[in-house]
Amino acid sequence: MTTRRRHIAHLHLHASLTEDQYADVIELMSGITPHVQAVPPNAVQLDLTSALRYFDLSPYDVVRVAKMRLKGLYGIDSSAGLAGNRMLAAMAADASAPGETTWVPAERAAEWLCPRPLAALPGIGRATAATLTRYGLHTIGQIADLPPSTLQRLLGASSARLLAERARGHDPRPVVPAEPATHLAADLVLDRDCLDPARHHRAVLGLAEQIGVRLRGESQVAGRITLTVRYADRSSTTRMRKLPEPTDHSPALAATALGLLAALGLQRARVRAFAVRVDGLLPAGTAHRQLSLDPGDARARAAEAAADRARRRFGPEAVRPAVLAD
Repeated sequence: MTTRRRHIAHLHLHASLTEDQYADVIELMSGITPHVQAVPPNAVQLDLTSALRYFDLSPYDVVRVAKMRLKGLYGIDSSAGLAGNRMLAAMAADASAPGETTWVPAERAAEWLCPRPLAALPGIGRATAATLTRYGLHTIGQIADLPPSTLQRLLGASSARLLAERARGHDPRPVVPAEPATHLAADLVLDRDCLDPARHHRAVLGLAEQIGVRLRGESQVAGRITLTVRYADRSSTTRMRKLPEPTDHSPALAATALGLLAALGLQRARVRAFAVRVDGLLPAGTAHRQLSLDPGDARARAAEAAADRARRRFGPEAVRPAVLAD
């Protein structure tokens, strides 16, 4: 008995989508294959294995069909990666120029991975990359060729095992059809690569403020916040933190997001984009809030409610934190 070779596509959507628009994209892709997994906020993964016989096309041509439907029906440009598993497909999409598709056939996966830099491999953050670089390891191929015992001494047993599997192109995860995760997200693409820490601070503060306004407008609170920073070389860093309590309070969201930013130490980083995402959403009426003896907390929330009323009446830019003023 032979196992069918999997063909996984990862599509990056070059558009800022609302929740409804993203759901429309998922539905559109479900017309190509029932195996569609949402990768919020702007990507989808498709398992094309069962769709090839129906379309009687090559995997590459089925991806072209998906991209043409996105462009024709919704005006969404996309780039894509095509490979034998989810990790390789996502990496191939990251390596694709806008509008292009990178296909990594299974028999060429090792050859394609070997020369790529460490930062391109999922799971390697800046600290891990720095550790490996100190020992003369700069490419994924060098990690794949390293004896397991050596890698374990550098990173520890569990991390070394997972990293070695990924460096060899292994990823057993299936594409799992599911509804998009319950979350809210906001992102900002800067007009040029930015080295200014003050501007980084303002960008993250502004995104946290947007998220807070949306949470309160939808009567929801969030339990966890995620900050993603994308750099000029197209690599990225993502950090997540659970909030002390579910909240919709902009200062609390901003404090946590800025704490994540400070922990990254981006003093010399050339940053191109930021994204802030919150999940673990609950109806505001069902969440408990720790009582505070600080009268300043009550005043801040009253001022926030007044600002929200002003935004509803005069527009979203009517009230902003002073640091975000032009």
